[in-house]
Amino acid sequence: MTWEYLGYIASVFLVISLMMSNVVKLRWFNLTGCVCFTIYGVMIEAWPVAFTNGLLALVNLYHLYKLHRAR
Repeated sequence: MTWEYLGYIASVFLVISLMMSNVVKLRWFNLTGCVCFTIYGVMIEAWPVAFTNGLLALVNLYHLYKLHRAR
């Protein structure tokens, strides 16, 4: 598998996340896309991609934690 496919998979997860009306599902799909993009960025040595998506993954985890505690 080339790393380019992982980038495409990450893009699909991010697009799907934006179609969610449920915020929890949106966060999970977005988190998955961000993790995939982080791995992709590291593997192709695109550090801005890896860094930005790593931070966004942490933001998603924070919001998922807050949503879980609110239940």
